[in-house]
Amino acid sequence: MNCPKCNATLKKVEVNVHGAKNKAISYQCTKCDYFEFEPVSSRKVVEELRESPLKIRQKVVKLSQDRLGIYFNNNVVRSLDLKKGEYIYVSVPDKKHIVIELEE
Repeated sequence: MNCPKCNATLKKVEVNVHGAKNKAISYQCTKCDYFEFEPVSSRKVVEELRESPLKIRQKVVKLSQDRLGIYFNNNVVRSLDLKKGEYIYVSVPDKKHIVIELEE
């Protein structure tokens, strides 16, 4: 496959997309800045991102003395069907993630 701009050979590169497990295949020119994505792999990445769970940026607030907390956005409450007084389980698998599980 050749570059339509400079006729150089395109290099096949697997591209990581933030939030997706699948990789998109890109064909990139080594001489100029031309690139294109393979339709099948990029469509899979887009579909995966559409199906990904709700992700909202939240601010950590000070509750009292040494305690911090977050408020759940209405979208989170609605999507999880949370009710006042319900219990949840909070775990910390590593320094970059907090996992919240609902009690069944």
